Amino acid sequence: MSKTGKKAAAADRRARIEAMRRAEQARERRNRVITVTVSVVIVAGLAGWGAYAINDADRKEKRTAAEAKKPVRGEKTWDAKKLGRNHVAGTVDYPMNPPVGGNHNQAWMTCDGTVYTEPIADENAVHSLEHGSVWVTYNDKAADADVKTLGDKVSRTPYTLMSPVEGQAGTITLSAWGHQLSVEKAADPRVEQFFTKYVQGAQTPEPGAACSNGLTAS
Repeated sequence: MSKTGKKAAAADRRARIEAMRRAEQARERRNRVITVTVSVVIVAGLAGWGAYAINDADRKEKRTAAEAKKPVRGEKTWDAKKLGRNHVAGTVDYPMNPPVGGNHNQAWMTCDGTVYTEPIADENAVHSLEHGSVWVTYNDKAADADVKTLGDKVSRTPYTLMSPVEGQAGTITLSAWGHQLSVEKAADPRVEQFFTKYVQGAQTPEPGAACSNGLTAS
């Protein structure tokens, strides 16, 4: 091959190499653009989802707070300022059965989701109410299935306790400090509303006080 031919072949080879290099660089630029675009879309999507999740959680919290402020249909209330809170020995003559507050024994009943199958002393249970618990009671008219359902619910809920009270008027009664509701069935939606509103609710005279390490049924 002549010198001229060799020079032409070399020039052609360099041209092909340069073209290949430019094509490779173009592919790299396209890949970078695609990667950046996808990343931006993912980040924007995550940010949007995060904002939605935050707003949704905020809406749920506001709904829960609004529900907590609504009175429970059919509940009875007593003026908390007129309910004594002294520690006393012996029995107390309460004006309601079960009691929803008043002077009480210095020892509380353990109320960490505690289900008692035998009656407990009012004076100790009232002390538990002072600590923000909800006391579920029932008489002999309550169906066994309802007693079991309520017992399961109580056992899953700290700051609650449950026991039978033969002399109460309502089949099933829920008591908190200064508040009381009677229902016929465990499935009554007001049961859940009462729990939501009064377990460690705003009515609690001593919020955060212990419900563990109290008395237990003998």
